[in-house]
Amino acid sequence: MLNTLRFDALRTRNYRRFFLGQTVSVCGNWMESVAQSFLVLQLTGSGTQLGLVTAVRFGPMFLFAPWGGLLADRLDRRRVLMVTQTIAALISLTFTVLIATHTISMPLVYLLALCFGCVNLFDNPARESLVPDLVPQPLLVNAVTLNSVTVHGARLFGAAFGGVIAAALGLALCFGLNAVSFAAVVLSLLLMDSGAIAQHPRQDRRPGQVREGLRYVARSADLLLPIVMIAVAGALAWEFPVSLPLLAQHTFHGNAATYGTMTAAMGLGGVAGGLVTASRTGQRLTTLAVAGIGWGAAISATALAPNIVVAYGILVLVGYGGIAFSSLAKTTLQLRAVPAMRGRVMALWALAWLGSTPIGGPVVGAVGEHYGARWGLLIGGIATLAISLAAWPKLRALDRRSDNQEPPGT
Repeated sequence: MLNTLRFDALRTRNYRRFFLGQTVSVCGNWMESVAQSFLVLQLTGSGTQLGLVTAVRFGPMFLFAPWGGLLADRLDRRRVLMVTQTIAALISLTFTVLIATHTISMPLVYLLALCFGCVNLFDNPARESLVPDLVPQPLLVNAVTLNSVTVHGARLFGAAFGGVIAAALGLALCFGLNAVSFAAVVLSLLLMDSGAIAQHPRQDRRPGQVREGLRYVARSADLLLPIVMIAVAGALAWEFPVSLPLLAQHTFHGNAATYGTMTAAMGLGGVAGGLVTASRTGQRLTTLAVAGIGWGAAISATALAPNIVVAYGILVLVGYGGIAFSSLAKTTLQLRAVPAMRGRVMALWALAWLGSTPIGGPVVGAVGEHYGARWGLLIGGIATLAISLAAWPKLRALDRRSDNQEPPGT
């Protein structure tokens, strides 16, 4: 059901502060993402190297995501974020100094990417698990979707500014501005009213807690199937920091500004898609399959675009479909996971969506380098279409079952 577009979750003071801090920080992240992609291409000219750097950055998530989620279930999530955001700022500052002094090299890029990955291992599940603690449950869908709007809105501005700054003023400034942007998140966390944050049950240390989380998801079809869909799409479709720079440079003969504009076009569609998704009430699993089919079709169409202008237009639809797919998947997991397991469930979401990059990033980069940049994008579109079509019947059966009983994951 679609109601008037609304921002209900922003009426909650703690969530509003969190939202504003995230908006500034994610804008900085996208500026850095543009800069890092072209830094690697400047140093190596290799799509495979670009994919490998992305893989290294998400390698810790791939290997250790359940332990990052367990930490989010054990500790104060707000304090975890204060620590991770501070460390991330120091890493971006290190990048800035190395680039400005012309001492950056590929080994250092790999090392700093690995450091970012280690920070994100703990930051991501804590951040995703904190949102339900900031808003009443009826506002959770709205809050999760507005978070996704933040990511895509920041992509619209951050990537566009990042491309312009990288092309006109140099890559170092992009990293420096991102280092400053982390302060917005830390400030928002410090200003929160701790008494208004919902207290989740902390998990005591005991053997087998990671396996417990894995078994919980494995026996809950309404959690397992979305995670499988996310894993396939995350590995092959959500590799835009690899596939789009190759498409911009090799197919359309552009530069960092071209890539920034492509990413901004996705951000524009993402904002529109997020506002529509945020206005929906009710949650049916088949909607996730519909979103995946539309998103896969849009990605495939972008890969076949005859020129950059057409690609810009289709990328708006890619952004729209991407936010619909990711927001629906994330909301499904957060609503259906019991609070004591939420950190571990969202860590598996991060493993599927982001941690699959060590597999998908090098594959997409190698395909784009050796078979053409269009193919690097097309394999993601086809894979997303295929998994969404395959999941449709099972998701429909789960919807029918939930019409007659409580959601099986709760």
